Amino acid sequence: MPAKRNVLAVILGGGAGSRLFPLTQRRSKPAVPLGGKYRLVDIPISNCINSDVIKIFILTQYNSASLNQHISRTFRFSRFSDGFVEVLAAEQTPESPSWFQGTADAVRQVLPHIRDWKIDTLLILSGDHLYRMDYRQFLARHFETKADVTVSVIPFVREAAEEFGLVKTDADGRITEFREKPKGDALEAMRVDTTAFGLSLEEAARRPFLASMGIYVFNYQLLEDLLAEHPQWVDFGREVIPGAIERCTVQSFFFDSYWEDIGTISAFHAANIDMTSILPKFNLFDTEAPIYTRARYLPPSKVHSSEIIDTIISEGCIINRAKVVRSVAGLRSRIEPDAYVEETVLMGADYYQTIEEMRDDRVAGTPRLGIGEGTVIRRAIIDKNARIGSGVRLINERGVEHLDNEAEGYYIRDGIIIVPKDATVKDGTVV
Repeated sequence: MPAKRNVLAVILGGGAGSRLFPLTQRRSKPAVPLGGKYRLVDIPISNCINSDVIKIFILTQYNSASLNQHISRTFRFSRFSDGFVEVLAAEQTPESPSWFQGTADAVRQVLPHIRDWKIDTLLILSGDHLYRMDYRQFLARHFETKADVTVSVIPFVREAAEEFGLVKTDADGRITEFREKPKGDALEAMRVDTTAFGLSLEEAARRPFLASMGIYVFNYQLLEDLLAEHPQWVDFGREVIPGAIERCTVQSFFFDSYWEDIGTISAFHAANIDMTSILPKFNLFDTEAPIYTRARYLPPSKVHSSEIIDTIISEGCIINRAKVVRSVAGLRSRIEPDAYVEETVLMGADYYQTIEEMRDDRVAGTPRLGIGEGTVIRRAIIDKNARIGSGVRLINERGVEHLDNEAEGYYIRDGIIIVPKDATVKDGTVV
């Protein structure tokens, strides 16, 4: 990437994150824990740092307190550098009296903050995608083709393509058409010969659609002009990108590695559990492009007479005579004797209980933090600071797909049991 370029990244925090409820009940979507010790927002921030993009704004407007706390404690650049990671929450001003109305409107409302940095190139990213990308290659494609806008695209199978914005390109990779979530004949009309991007004939036949990843590079002044000229444009996918295709040069950047939109409970659960595989799709052990997060000074984990199979165990855990299979044990997770945990994401705890607090819980008949003795949990997500009692069975034995049971401390989404943050599930509860 040419040194003279002045690049700033904006990470879109998304809306209320309703598809990830109840994980987003008390935190913004980018702040949702991932992989035992990370947060979703750590992924695009780490991609930026590994790509030498160190001016980063994160836009959010819902439940931003925990995100603010995480960013302020985690990402601090040298005082001799102009790098920063800063959260910009939606604010009402005389010029913009309303909250963010969409992805493009969010960027429009923070333009005064971006303008201060006198940049020439804006990198726009999403805060809820799991992938590893060297943005230097993305930016190089943008500069080499002299594009006004560049959109990162990924080849998809038909079954998945209809849930995304799709593009068509010419022989040089210039985008000629964009359609948001087309169905039926409109979907078929968006087929592309993906052998032109290097796929084999077999792979091209299997993945003939190019989906937008929601990742863009804009010539900054052009974007500012477009947003000023069209105040009714509030969304990049629905309005800005189609409008730009009609007015200027919009190029594609082909990406063919692992990428997952983890905006739903089922996708979030699957992505976490896949990390426990011998060869996971997303490798946390990549030393060339590490994922950065908050440094914590926790003790090493202790495992007493337990059986652990294909499981991630984070720092500060205590597992005592339990069996854990294909699961993620987050920071400070505690699992008591004779418990069985399978295909479950344990987000752990924010603190340890003292001996006195545990004694008081026992006297009061309240489960203490963690997974109680003799409890069975299968295919679940247990959020931070949850108290799961003894003899509990969270196995969804009736195969329920969707349920809200706040009174008993659990929800079900996509057949996956979710115990929200700080919730208590009483001894002997059966789900």
